[in-house]
Amino acid sequence: MKKIAILGASLFQVPLINKAKEMGYETHVFAWKADDVGESLADVFHPISIIEKEQILKECLDIGVDAICSIGSDVATITINYVGEKLGINCNSVESSKIATNKHLMRKAFEEHGVPSPRSILVSDVSDLEGIELSFPMIVKPTDRSGSRGINKVYDYSQLEAAIEKAKAESFEKKALVEDFVEGQEYSVECISYHGEHHLLAITKKYTTGAPHFVERGHFEPAPEVNFTRESIEKVVFSALDALQIHDSASHTELKVDEDGTIKLIEVGARMGGDFIGSHLVELSTGIDYVKAVIDVALDNPPDIRVKKQHASAVVFIFDNNDLEKYKRVRDEHPEYISLEHVEDLIDSEVFDSTDRKGYFVVGGEIQQYVYDLLEKKD
Repeated sequence: MKKIAILGASLFQVPLINKAKEMGYETHVFAWKADDVGESLADVFHPISIIEKEQILKECLDIGVDAICSIGSDVATITINYVGEKLGINCNSVESSKIATNKHLMRKAFEEHGVPSPRSILVSDVSDLEGIELSFPMIVKPTDRSGSRGINKVYDYSQLEAAIEKAKAESFEKKALVEDFVEGQEYSVECISYHGEHHLLAITKKYTTGAPHFVERGHFEPAPEVNFTRESIEKVVFSALDALQIHDSASHTELKVDEDGTIKLIEVGARMGGDFIGSHLVELSTGIDYVKAVIDVALDNPPDIRVKKQHASAVVFIFDNNDLEKYKRVRDEHPEYISLEHVEDLIDSEVFDSTDRKGYFVVGGEIQQYVYDLLEKKD
């Protein structure tokens, strides 16, 4: 029986653990012990933090793992590529993980390879911006975090210092980026790459709270092709993957398209999208088993990327009573559309990042307009 190392034991890793077991593999899950659900699902649980590269390498050598993977985690990719490279199993390079998990290095790679992205300035302090002409509004973000943590939109110099300090506080390396704000609709793109050949699986339309924190309210697939074509998205995204040396893994690309059809890359992660995009929406809308594809690539097997259906899918995050009413309406009108749900008690509080959301429901079905309206309509 082949053995697979899985990094992380949280709820987001459950689809990966279950899929590996369904495929007949022995699962070895590594994570800091926190009584997460993945600890009990694993065939063998190893209470080691996913950032402890050397300890995980030693365990994997002793176990004799055939693959190592994770889903939805940027931090995990660093250890995956380190251990994978040492063991000679299929993965991206260590150099790739350095670039793809640091937004400053990512911007430099985009610039060097002619990939369109916003101007970006690395700062440790507001004084680093002296003598640089800025055009407001701007986005301030940590160099190395995800999940909308530490992101703020600023409109003038008076807001810069506080925003930089907030971003630094969230950053592992205590640095921030100050970037030109890009206008346009935001989308995300799910791909799987195998031996350098990239495959676009789905384009997702993103809905956020807007300024100042841009927390995701929901996602819809397939994104209506407004001001862009699938081919134009592929060209830009595949160039970005090449620039970041992402050749054997899933990837999640965030970008914006303006009214003129200009595409600007925001960032790329060498892993499938979180927020249930990779684990649920892709398969609901296309029939492509994205989680299985991640395992196949990790095992050095060609992934199955055949589209088996053309449905619609969405995740709606619950922020307030309006979102709660949407959930109740779907539950009453089309309970067969709901594939996953979790609803918490509503508390009237400001949402700063994705951890502040009050629940979610994931839907999929043949009636695209019905699913689309869940996010498009305000009531």
